[in-house]
Amino acid sequence: MGFYEKFYKVFNKLVTTLWRVSSEGEENIPDKGCLLICNHTSLSDVIVLEVAAKGRQIKYMAKKELFRVPLLNKLITALGAYPVDRGGADVKSIKRTIAMIESGDLIGMFPQGTRCPGIDPRTTEVKGGVGMIAYHAKSDILPVYIDNKKGKTKLFRKNHIIIGKPIKFEELNLVSGGRAEYDRAARMAFDKVCELKYGADNEKTAEKADT
Repeated sequence: MGFYEKFYKVFNKLVTTLWRVSSEGEENIPDKGCLLICNHTSLSDVIVLEVAAKGRQIKYMAKKELFRVPLLNKLITALGAYPVDRGGADVKSIKRTIAMIESGDLIGMFPQGTRCPGIDPRTTEVKGGVGMIAYHAKSDILPVYIDNKKGKTKLFRKNHIIIGKPIKFEELNLVSGGRAEYDRAARMAFDKVCELKYGADNEKTAEKADT
């Protein structure tokens, strides 16, 4: 049993209890490589998502500064994090992400690009990076929504994770690449995330956010 399996076995119940995690749609998590995208409310989003994935490890980019701390470096690396330079276009990390998806990994990304606690996610900006990586990896996208009081993942607060059906690569309409396609695909995919919470009302609000 590897480090991650041991970690998950020990901390699953603890995290579930402390963050009061419940989830639905676990059957939608694919066995193959895929992008998982989610609304971003707190640093602890990654913790509750990991529990909801029921043992399917989610890997994330993490800012490179965290890897300069010796003990933290070993811990987050073992848990599946890998460094990215957020100060610019980190081509190496992007290529690594694409290769990981192609090799079967589940990669977690937050299209909003930053934490947006207490803000209706339908009104937030969405970055095109998700579309770019999906295009190059020919990847499906798994939409996930973290639903909680006051829009922030927090200890001792109910955090319900809704896992939607994968958006097939063909549905993203990524044909020739380019910023316009990436942005459009990312917005469409994030709308699917919001629909898990808001249903049909999502579309009208998302349109307002883009105007």
